Amino acid sequence: MDDFTTRTYGTSGLDNRPLFGETSARDRIINLAVGGFTSLVVLVTVISSFVFPSLPPRPLNVFFAVCVLLACGSTIVLIFWYRQGDLEPKFRNLIYYMLASIVLLCLCANLYFHDVT
Repeated sequence: MDDFTTRTYGTSGLDNRPLFGETSARDRIINLAVGGFTSLVVLVTVISSFVFPSLPPRPLNVFFAVCVLLACGSTIVLIFWYRQGDLEPKFRNLIYYMLASIVLLCLCANLYFHDVT
């Protein structure tokens, strides 16, 4: 019977790398920084939708906040799947793109809430 520890699977040597690679400390720091910044911007946007321009909130402001939260929902699902290892690493760029889109949507919402012309 073959010794399974010596198989090379077509590579030049022993290949005991994980399937999707390991996450480096730099990648984890970037993920936490981007995620933290996006979370902060979303939190400010949701709070602003209820507080500005005055209480009670305008229905359009609340609708804008709901749209932002719905966009966050699909991104959170992708991040969850990515962290479980169900998605390939190339989906990380899609997650970054979606987070940038959410930040820009929050920027538009905050400009609208504060009546910037």
